[in-house]
Amino acid sequence: MNVFDVRKQFPILNQEVNGHPLVYLDSAATSQKPLSVIEALDDYYKRYNSNVHRGVHTLGSLATDGYEGAREKVQKFINAKRVEEIIFTRGTTTAINTVARSYGDANVSEGDEIVITPMEHHSNIIPWQQLAKRTGATLKYMPLQPDGTISLEDAEATITDRTKIVAVMQVSNVLGTINPIKEIGAIAHRHDAVILVDGAQSAPHMKVDVQDLNADFFAFSAHKLCGPTGVGALYGKRKLLRKMEPVEFGGEMIDFVDLQDSTWKDLPWKFEGGTPIIAGAIGFGAAIDFVNEIGLDEIEAHEKKLVSYAKERLDAMNDVTVYGPEERAGVLTFNCDDVHPHDVATVLDSEGVAVRAGHHCAQPLMKWLDVTATARASFYLYNTEEEVDAFAEALIKAKEYFGDVFR
Repeated sequence: MNVFDVRKQFPILNQEVNGHPLVYLDSAATSQKPLSVIEALDDYYKRYNSNVHRGVHTLGSLATDGYEGAREKVQKFINAKRVEEIIFTRGTTTAINTVARSYGDANVSEGDEIVITPMEHHSNIIPWQQLAKRTGATLKYMPLQPDGTISLEDAEATITDRTKIVAVMQVSNVLGTINPIKEIGAIAHRHDAVILVDGAQSAPHMKVDVQDLNADFFAFSAHKLCGPTGVGALYGKRKLLRKMEPVEFGGEMIDFVDLQDSTWKDLPWKFEGGTPIIAGAIGFGAAIDFVNEIGLDEIEAHEKKLVSYAKERLDAMNDVTVYGPEERAGVLTFNCDDVHPHDVATVLDSEGVAVRAGHHCAQPLMKWLDVTATARASFYLYNTEEEVDAFAEALIKAKEYFGDVFR
């Protein structure tokens, strides 16, 4: 992979911010978009904008082909067994909420358990909190090791015969921890529980095979994968999805409507009420094409090289704390002693370096780390070692600036 050729596909990167070349290190929040994705969206709206499924005219047929073709791309991207196991959603959050509402409400009762971890994004905590409140179930947390990893011994001890759902992120958006999903899932299945995998931070950066993981549900978003905002996918095993009821009702998802009752379409359409996210899905498919052309193995190796180099640079600095395990995905979360991360991020921005600061939608994890907030640099296929150097030099300037302020 030639990163400089890759960068040419991202027009947004070719600019200055505050008088400095832009260094975009916030891809864990949202990735930038290549020309092929931008052009796919433009082409849909310019050439064949139409609703899908219902029309028999030419534009409707083209739009339907584009929309359903994107579903097939998602299926192959995560190696789902069947195309009808792919449901388009507004993103990871909607996908998780759909499972909590549809599968959870039907299968979780008072006295049952839902198991998650303290490192989860709020989108993989709050739906389960609400499910526990609705049903009287108990929400349990697998403990974390001191480095922010999960031990299989703790997973074995936490998941019991009363557990109905295990919901775990594959990669932490804060620590970069890569969780042993296949092994945790095997434990869950031994107790007749299902496992939902939050793949928001894994699918854009590494190969995902839902059949090999034996995941019951897998959720991810397009916008972290070089695709548009507002669209994502929920994978579910067909045997589970067929038993689940829709959570949104209206056009598109119905088979027959009478005055007092209605019936639903087959999978996957029964979960896609209303006019679907047509342009978003087409852009999602274009993003998958782009990432596949580069290769996820190449992307993962590139990111690991960058994050390793960045950690070396930060480890060499006094008064900088880096959180998370040694073996990590392309995420580096840190704090400078006595300096609020928002102040750090503001100084970095003045040098053209974009990082995230705050609790990263992971307040329970912040409490576990014993901090109120952190700064986070996250890397993707278009970042370079030169940008890591620019980030490190900007951080040195921030430390020097605040060191002068505090003296």
